[in-house]
Order: sequence, then C-alpha cells, then structure tokens
Amino acid sequence: MKSYFKQRWFLVALTLSIPLGIGLGLGIPAATLDGFSKSVAGVLSRVLVAVVLFLMSVTLDTRKLTAALRSPGPTIWASLVNYGFLPLCAIPLAWFQWTEDFAVGLLIAASVPSTMASASVWTRKANGNDAVSLLVTILTNGLCFLATPFWLAQTLGDTISLDVRDMIERLFVTAVIPIAVGQLIRSRQSIRMTVDRWKSPISVIAQSLILVLIFWSSIQGGSRLQGSESSQLGVGAVAVAWLSCIVLHCVSLVVVFIGGRAARFDRADVVATVFSGSQKTLAIGIYIAMDLLSQRNLPFAAFPILMFHVSQLFLDTLLIEPLGKWVLRGKQESSAEE
Repeated sequence: MKSYFKQRWFLVALTLSIPLGIGLGLGIPAATLDGFSKSVAGVLSRVLVAVVLFLMSVTLDTRKLTAALRSPGPTIWASLVNYGFLPLCAIPLAWFQWTEDFAVGLLIAASVPSTMASASVWTRKANGNDAVSLLVTILTNGLCFLATPFWLAQTLGDTISLDVRDMIERLFVTAVIPIAVGQLIRSRQSIRMTVDRWKSPISVIAQSLILVLIFWSSIQGGSRLQGSESSQLGVGAVAVAWLSCIVLHCVSLVVVFIGGRAARFDRADVVATVFSGSQKTLAIGIYIAMDLLSQRNLPFAAFPILMFHVSQLFLDTLLIEPLGKWVLRGKQESSAEE
C-alpha cells in the first residue's frame, strides 16, 4: 500500500485538492478573490509556472537527442498531431459542452504543448525511444508562445476577447525563457550531475507547485459556485466534459499510432510518438486558464485541463505493458531475420 501511494501520490493529491479547494472557496466572496487575483495572485501564478517549467527543463536528459535529430520523421509527426490534429479535433467536441467554461477549457487543453515529463517517462517504461519524446517536448514547448495563441485565437476569437500579442509575450517570458535557461544551465557537467542525482526531489517540488496552482484554481471555482452562473454546472456537465477529454486523447493515440506504422517508423519510435503526440502539459494549460483568462470570468475553464491530464496518466499507464511487449517482439523478429 505504501509503495502504491508513493508512485501515485500526485494523482491522490490532485483528486483531494480539487474538492478541498472548491469547499474552501464556497466561503469566500467572489469579489474578494477577484481583487486578489488581479494583484498578488496573478504575479505569483506566473512566477510559479516559470519555476515549474524551469525545474522540469533542467531535469530533461537531452544527451540522446543527436540520433533523433538525424531522423526527424517521428518527431515531426508527433508534433503535428499534438499541435495540429488535437486542436482541430477539440473544436467539434467543444460544441457539445454544457458550459462556456468547459468548452474554453477543452480548447485550451488541446492547444497547449506536449507534457514536460510524463511522456518521456512512459516512453522509457514501454521500451520506446525517449530521445524522440524529449525532442517533441522541447520543440512543442519552445513553440508554445506562437502555436498556442494561434489556436486559441482561431477557436475562441468569437467567444471571448483575446489579446494575442499579450499572450505571446507572456508565454514567451513565462514558458520559453525558463525552459531555455533550464537547458542552458544543464549544459554544465557539474550542474547536470547534481540535478540528475536530485531528480526525484526536484520533480516532487515541481509537481507540488502545480498542485498549489490547481488548489488556487479550485478555490476560485468554489467561490464562483455561489453565483447564479453555476446553475448549469452539475454532474452532467462534468461527465460530458470528462468523456470529451477521454475521447480526444484516445483518438489522438490511435491516429499517431496508425500514422507512425504507415510511415514505417521503428517500433521504439512509434511508442515515443504515441505518448508525446497525444499528451498535453498541465502547467501551461493551468497558467492560461488562471492568469491569461482571469478577467474573462471563466473560473471553471481549468477543470477540463485537469480532467485531460488525469485521463492521460491513467489511460497511458494501461498502454505501457502491451506497447513494451510489442517493441520487444519487434526486436526479436529483427534478430531472427538476421
């Protein structure tokens, strides 16, 4: 039991933090939180996201990227699915949402870059080429200040007012710069060795900071529940949103897998594209929902992002063993032919 919670503490904490935050927020007037969000909380959220992305970046092992760069096909394919197919697929699913918050949140979840950590971890566990997943992570996150505002402007331009230029500038400062600095610092051997030795504690710190952001988002949502705007927010709306997140992730898994097989990628590369092409980062999605859209009165926009993240972790865990065996079978068949 102890080892079970040790491996899944983040999911347990995530499950608990949302209802606790909502419960706490029910006792706080929305006007009080609005003033705090526009001043202190807004700055703190940007700082926390920057720190999280820096910590995730500085622990990314990029030494194996050379081989992946020589054969960029899998990386390009996974990035196209992540930044092309997923946002397009989310558009019709957003039409079925019962609340504007959930529709916006689903579109945000689909428009952010690939995850910073779990894709490479899952790829490695499934005997995949984690160099490809690392490259997809770096490429999509490095382009997030351009690609994410583009998709949000296309999908939300008629729904809410977006300052695209402001979003590009903020994402560049809050996401791209911390990631670049993390990789730059990691290039020093002494720092790289220290970071690798403390990789697990650093990851725990980064995940804990994400939980702080989620908890604050839940408090804001709970405060808004006191108003009439929450009348449509119920079990049905949550069920539709969560099912949409599952459908979106599963469809992208199938598409990226079929495309990888059709392109005759190596099985280890296909596994890497499956995870990195279908997964989405939580930190940037929460940041956009909480900070960049804070003045649009959409307190529950962060919830579909949380749903998507939880769903991808659970669903992709189920794929590790079968995909790992599939890769090993391919290696055995290749050895037999030789």
